[in-house]
Formats: sequence, structure tokens, C-alpha cells
Amino acid sequence: EWTQEGLAIIIVGASGDLAKKKTYPSLLSLFADALLPSDVVVYGYARSKMSDEQLRDKIRPYLIGKHEDTVVEDFLSRCHYQSGSGYGDIDSWSDMNTKLTNWEEGIGGIKKSNRLFYFAIPPNVFAETGAAIKTACMAPNGFSRMIVEKPFGRDLESCKEILQHLGQYFDETNLYRIDHYLGKEMVQNLMVMRFGNIWMENMWNRNNVQCVMLTFKEPFGTEGRGGYFDQYGIIRDIIQNHLLQVMTLLCMSCPNKLSGPEAGEKIRDEKVRVLEAIPPVTIDEVFLGQYEGYTDDPTITNKDSNCPTFAIIRCFINNPRWAGVPIIFKAGKALNERKAEMRIQFKDAPAAETLFGHKIPRNEMVMKLSPKETIYMKTNIKTPGFSSAPIQSELEVKYDSRYFNSNAESNPDAYSRLILDVLRGQSASFVRSDELIRAWEIFTPVLHQIDQENIQPHTYKMGSRGPAAADAWSNEKSGYVRNNEYEWHDGEICKKEGW
Repeated sequence: EWTQEGLAIIIVGASGDLAKKKTYPSLLSLFADALLPSDVVVYGYARSKMSDEQLRDKIRPYLIGKHEDTVVEDFLSRCHYQSGSGYGDIDSWSDMNTKLTNWEEGIGGIKKSNRLFYFAIPPNVFAETGAAIKTACMAPNGFSRMIVEKPFGRDLESCKEILQHLGQYFDETNLYRIDHYLGKEMVQNLMVMRFGNIWMENMWNRNNVQCVMLTFKEPFGTEGRGGYFDQYGIIRDIIQNHLLQVMTLLCMSCPNKLSGPEAGEKIRDEKVRVLEAIPPVTIDEVFLGQYEGYTDDPTITNKDSNCPTFAIIRCFINNPRWAGVPIIFKAGKALNERKAEMRIQFKDAPAAETLFGHKIPRNEMVMKLSPKETIYMKTNIKTPGFSSAPIQSELEVKYDSRYFNSNAESNPDAYSRLILDVLRGQSASFVRSDELIRAWEIFTPVLHQIDQENIQPHTYKMGSRGPAAADAWSNEKSGYVRNNEYEWHDGEICKKEGW
């Protein structure tokens, strides 16, 4: 059991924003909940010259207030730092290895020590980092596992190059490509929701489902990150990875195993089967937008950029379960709200219009990933009171009120959950190389066409729902029918006049 063994966690790129804002706070959460070995040590590695104490001062502001001060300081006392002239500096990695070995030998009563490397670095230094670690800093008698952050390329060719960079040094079983959406509670809940409820799996197919929609919205623009974002755009940044990964879990068939050591590969096998059934996206299945003022970001050098900050894409899964059902991806920046959700609209209830004398709204299942984790089914019921007319309401589970007693309690963050999965050797929530390749095969042709033909996006105002024509395009492509009389009240009591 790894919790009874030594553990050293090495954060490569420790001086960067990702490490400060995500990696260290997530490790603190695991430490505070006693989910790490009691003697755990955390080493940061980067090119910046720093002492241990300077590193602690740098990350302390991102940790204070998340747990008791004594816990934070105990965690920080275990944080150390090693600088190098570059990420491939063999001498510096050898120094790190000496320090880790001395620490490992000083722990009494353990049979072996494990090492977890977190790559909070850009892909262009993966190869030299991997080579140096393989040469000078692997665990002598325990596991050596690598957590690798996106982007995993910007097209099929660059993805294959990145895979080759690390694949030449590490076996696939020791590489954990992290997509934090796969660590979100609602996404991890899909296996139990879908395959643990007889009613849900029975209606999860083309006979009952009108369309599947996956949505990501955020209310701010690039905010100084435009130089980076302009090289990728919203399709590469959100749709091709986060939303596509969620969709595979939402639409895959049931694996033979959902728990145990074999489950990770069996779940990922089913995800790949979904991707293999999706043909490459064509330009007529894409709607692009860009918010007004996007190129005013001083970090964007191309002031005529056609980079999309908004996109809707329609796909189809050509298999017996989903044939003909539109799969809609929608993502955008500088919109009217923050939201990430999965939405399934079902087909019309048979003969309902004849039975009740007017159109009956369609059922929908909505699973909100953020900002508040919620599951609800839009369901038709009798209007309360003397009327017998159908009205749409919801069957709802709100996680913050159903499972947590106060605002101080919450689900663990996605990064904490995924880091713990790596330590446990659970691979289901990480992206396998064949998944990445197939995902890029689906999107690369249309992305190249957008770039090469300089296809222009529709403009939209910041704080709006997106381009004016977007909703009509999406509804036409999906067959989605909106019930304009329905309003989600987020748990509030709402009584209408006339009931």
C-alpha cells in the first residue's frame, strides 16, 4: 500500500502560475485530509534562483485561509526547492536525486519510496525534462509516475510529436495526462448515474434522445493571456479536449469493469470506441464567433486575427446507440455568465399534444459542472392548485445543500482528486495516447481549414449570449426546442399568479 511507503512529489515548473494556483493548493488539501503519507516531501524544480524559504514565501499567499494556519505551515515545512540552468540540466537533477535519496534513506520502517513528477511546464520542454529525469532522478525501488498538463499539441502532427517526446522515456502506464474536467464531481458521477440506475440506461439512446449538448461559458475575455490564446482559440482550448472528453463518458457503452485494477483501461477502451465512431468535423458543422475588442489585448500581435473566442460544433456518433442524434459542443469567452453543463433533451412524449390539447414541453436532464454542482430533470407535472394544465418543473439534487452542512464544506477540487488517483494508480480519469490521436483526427482538418482560408468569425458584444445568429443555428442543427415559459429558480420557492 503506497500510503505506508515513502513519497516524494516533484513539481517541475514550481515558480509558475499553475504550480502556485493549482498544484500546491491541491497537495495541501490532500495533506490536510491525511491522504498523503505522513513523511511526504514536496520538491519544486525550476530555473529561477530561490532558497527553500523563498519558495515558501512565494506560495504561502495561495495557501493561507484554505486550512488552519498550523496545517499550512506544517505543509510548507515539507516544501523544498531545487533550481537548474534548464529543465534538462542533468547535474541539477542529479543533485535533486541525491537529496531525495538521503531523505528516503532517513525514513525508518519503509520498504520502498515512490516519486511523483508533476509537469507544470510547456510542452516544448517535455522532451529534455523527461530525458533528464529518466537519466538521473527515477525512484530506485518504487514507482515513478508523471502527471502531464495540456496543451497536448495544436493539431495531429504536433500531438504525435509530444507523445513521442515522453513515450521514448516512459511507459504509457506511468504517464497520466491530466484533463481537470475529468476530475469534476459531475463527470466522475457519470459512471454511477448511468450504469447504477436502470431507468437512466434504458432511455440513453437514439430512440429517446433528441440531442446532447455540452456547454462551456465564461464571463471574461483573454485578460492579458491573448498572446497564448490566439495561438489556440476556443476549439483547441476547450472543445477538442475538455468537452470532448466529457462527451465520451456521457455517450460510451458500459465497460465490463467500473472498479478495480482493470477498470481504467476498460473505461478508456469504451471512450476510444466513441471517438472512432465520430467522423472528422466539416466546416458546415461549425459556427464561429469573436467578441468585439478581442484584438485590443496588447499581448495579441495579429490585430486582424480570426481566432474564435466562441464556437458551436455539431458531431454525430455513427454507432447503433447514437446514430442520427446531434452532439452539440458550445464554448465561449466574454459571455453573459459562467457555466459548464451537460444537457440531454429527450424526444416528445408520444401523443402528448393530442392527450392534453396543446404542446407539452420536452423532458431534459441537466448536469451542471459549475458554478454549482446540480443535477435536475425538467419534468412535466400538473399545475398546482385548481388547474389541471401541465407545467414544467424539475426533479433536482443540489450538492451544496444536499450533502454539505456549511459553505466551508465542499467537494474536493478536481486537481486534488486527480492527483490522488495517480497515487492510487487509477488511470480511468486520464487521457490515453490513442484517445488524443483520435480526438485530433476529428478536429485537425477543420482547424487547418479555418486557419488556411482565414475564415472569419461572427462578432458579438462582451457580456452577451454570443453572436446574434448563434441560437438559431444551434437549434436548427440540433432540433432542440426551448420551452420559453420555463424558468429555473435554483431552489427558490416560486408561486405564479393564477394557481
